[in-house]
Amino acid sequence: MRTKDSGAPPCVEVVVPVYNEEANLATSIRRLRSYLDRSFPFTSIVTVVDNGSTDGTSIVASDLAAVLEGVRVVRLADKGRGRALRAVWSTSSAHVVAYMDVDLSTSLEAFLPLVAPLLSGHSDVAIGTRLAHGARVVRGPKRELISRIYNLLLKTILHTGFSDAQCGFKAARSDVARELLPQVEDNEWFFDTEFLVLAERNGFRIHEVPVDWVDDLDSRVDIIRTARDDLRGLVRLCLSRGRHTTHSQPSDLPESVASFARVGVASTLAYLILFFALAGSLGRFGANALALALCTVANTAVHRRYTFAGRGTPSSGNLILGGLTALTTSIAVTSLALGVFDASGSSSLPLLAAALIVANGVAALARFLLLRAWIFRTIKSSGGLAENVTDYAALVPDVELAHSPSSVILNERQTG
Repeated sequence: MRTKDSGAPPCVEVVVPVYNEEANLATSIRRLRSYLDRSFPFTSIVTVVDNGSTDGTSIVASDLAAVLEGVRVVRLADKGRGRALRAVWSTSSAHVVAYMDVDLSTSLEAFLPLVAPLLSGHSDVAIGTRLAHGARVVRGPKRELISRIYNLLLKTILHTGFSDAQCGFKAARSDVARELLPQVEDNEWFFDTEFLVLAERNGFRIHEVPVDWVDDLDSRVDIIRTARDDLRGLVRLCLSRGRHTTHSQPSDLPESVASFARVGVASTLAYLILFFALAGSLGRFGANALALALCTVANTAVHRRYTFAGRGTPSSGNLILGGLTALTTSIAVTSLALGVFDASGSSSLPLLAAALIVANGVAALARFLLLRAWIFRTIKSSGGLAENVTDYAALVPDVELAHSPSSVILNERQTG
């Protein structure tokens, strides 16, 4: 149903962010508008947000807005899905704001179940999920594995309750969106995850709808860049959650082991995401080395802030030499696991992931002993008390990710 001519605000505003989609835009928007007019019982408007397209997308969008009632266009100079949603959601007059990907990978039949609990006041935020019981998903094993690992990583380090952070099919009550948007820092792909995490932290109710979803083979998503940015965002959210806590840091052996295990699980999941994202372009052994390098930096930084915070500040020499030793050990063990897997002739991705998890577990045991006994051994200050570590960013030089991939979590100095 289109918006009424009376000037009353629509019940729902659907945002469709696009970038260089001139070939598919008209078909998708006509299909979406037709569904809303024929099958959706509430008033609605579709807003196409052109994120600085360089092809004919803006012309196609303008033509659609001229001939289809209930369609409008917003143009932005810069790319970024989060930027598009922020621009429209923050100023929308609709009662509920929503968005979906332009490829319409998610079945439109799930749209009414998505927004109905928001319009009724039962829920505050609603998401489509491809990982809950009842969802029907068609996509390749690599993307399926990365998606499941990513969401497991969220549950492990941020203790989230929702099942699928990245499905391009979400909605929120407008007042809730306006309250949360100023808190969200990301303007690109991590926007979804950060919005949901902040919604949970603020006590808002999140409704989930299992969806039918078919992978778009012409997807423009850069998996490697997205995985990198998502992991950096996760570390930022993790550190921001713990920044104002007042509980004492673990210092004795049982507490250190428990903290190390929690960080280790999160680190292994992050490693698996990076490994599978990079394997296609770097090969398995190259992806293994780079993923371990990135995760070793992140792992050591988090351990310094939490697991071994009461044991003193390590010397720069011990930090560098110990870090290289830990990285070399991890690469050696995981490379051996890759060699054994290749020799077996198997092509099973779950089996490969299992082999790498076991190898990471073995390397983690050696890394724990190394960190506790060498890098983060208790150091006495002149007053006889262990120095307390409060700034994890002193670990490595302050460099930008564009110049050094190993600084993946250290660009967030201002948030730490």
